[in-house]
Amino acid sequence: MPKKEPKLLIIDDDEAIRKVLTIALKDAGYQLWTASDGESGLEIFHDKRPDIVITDLRMPGMDGISVLNEIKALDPDKEVIVITAYGDLDLATRALQLKASDFITKPISTAALEVALQRAKERLNVTRELREYTEVIEKRWMDTAEELAKTHQFQRNLIESSIDGIIGCDPDDKVIIFNRASESMLGYPKGEVVRKLTIDRFFPPGKYQELKEKLLSSDYGGRNRLTLYETSLVAISGQLIPAQFSGAVLHEGEVEIGSVAFFRDLREIRRLEQQFADQARLLHQDKMISLGRLAASVVHEINNPLAGVLNYARLMLKIMKRGPITADYQEKFGQYLSLMENETNRCSKIVSNLLAFSRKSDLEFTDIVINELIERCLMLSGHKLQLSNITLERQLPEGLPTIRGDYNQIQQCVINLVFNSIDSMPQGGRLLVATAYSAGAREVSIRVSDTGCGISKEDLPSIFEPFFSTKGEGKGLGLGLSMVDGIIDRHKGNIEVVSELGKGTTFTIKLPAAN
Repeated sequence: MPKKEPKLLIIDDDEAIRKVLTIALKDAGYQLWTASDGESGLEIFHDKRPDIVITDLRMPGMDGISVLNEIKALDPDKEVIVITAYGDLDLATRALQLKASDFITKPISTAALEVALQRAKERLNVTRELREYTEVIEKRWMDTAEELAKTHQFQRNLIESSIDGIIGCDPDDKVIIFNRASESMLGYPKGEVVRKLTIDRFFPPGKYQELKEKLLSSDYGGRNRLTLYETSLVAISGQLIPAQFSGAVLHEGEVEIGSVAFFRDLREIRRLEQQFADQARLLHQDKMISLGRLAASVVHEINNPLAGVLNYARLMLKIMKRGPITADYQEKFGQYLSLMENETNRCSKIVSNLLAFSRKSDLEFTDIVINELIERCLMLSGHKLQLSNITLERQLPEGLPTIRGDYNQIQQCVINLVFNSIDSMPQGGRLLVATAYSAGAREVSIRVSDTGCGISKEDLPSIFEPFFSTKGEGKGLGLGLSMVDGIIDRHKGNIEVVSELGKGTTFTIKLPAAN
């Protein structure tokens, strides 16, 4: 008889994510329900009592943290997997501290989902076994040596199969339990540890004594208890391992009989934190490269209107020094001032757009009017196009739906593509920037097409790889298209390229329209 999969509940305000997860998980044999917000999700949870809940952390109304707290309050044995976006790792870490079994990041990969579900099912099995074991103990005393032996073996199996490291000590802190997860984490063979080493061996000098003082106090989870405390362990190799520690002092009556410590390895979480930090740094580095190129062009672009303003101001001063201003000159002064105002406004818009592009900001998803974003990008790069003898053609139809995304990052993508096109046309050419909407696919597209040198068939498969560049040494880091690809992927879109040597290149970005 095939093994029955646990029941699932998916809570996410993104309909596309719910549909994709439903198809994938139903194919895998799961029985599941979906909800578009936290409140309706909890109603389904009350009614259906699913075993595993997959919830987005950021939702309007009741967020994922609140959903997690409510579910754990109703049934602590249920497993909750949280979905987090780029930049929300602090929320994910908080969810883990609140007993979430795992987290997965957007865009959701099948492999990550399978791993998270497998870990949740393992925890469900361990919880079920513990509950069944407890029920057995409550029903009857085991009165034979064989039953006691089986019980001992069962307890040992529970400890050994734990995902977290478990270390048990006698009253003198000598290790008497050292499970497989502890062996794997610290690198010590069990035979070299049990009844031979004390637990302080696994901490930096003086750290365990500090930890034990907190354990014995009442300030960190209650007297003789310490929960979810972050510390460092020392592996057999000397490597420091970040870990989450929970522990308790054990008593029989008033007599202390030992202590038990639980450790969760935080290296994977730290690796993800560093990965997100590196991505943010590379994004900003690429933006600064684009900013340098924009600044050189903008200096030339605002120089002409500023020169005009200066000339008009000097002319007006010269006329005023001749004597009283006649009615004829008053009319001319009005025209001069109007021209000066227009030119000054144009300079102000250019500088404001440049400052907005350069600003380092947190990821913030808003509704974006794509044609307005395109016009801002073309204003910033317009003079560079003129200096490069490139004819610009716009095809920006009105009435396109908005997209949901980070304005600054989408702008960075478009400017990267425009600059790549400029670089590909050193002798001049034609640049087309067009937008469109596909009602069937519910996608807004941005097309950047040039008549430049094109990309070879050999290079085309590699252009989105980090540090790959066709421009030659010293002419770029090869990060631009890699950053564009990463940004569009995080916005649940895709980017396509068509190119032919000597005939030009067309990049097309497709992004989901806002609901």
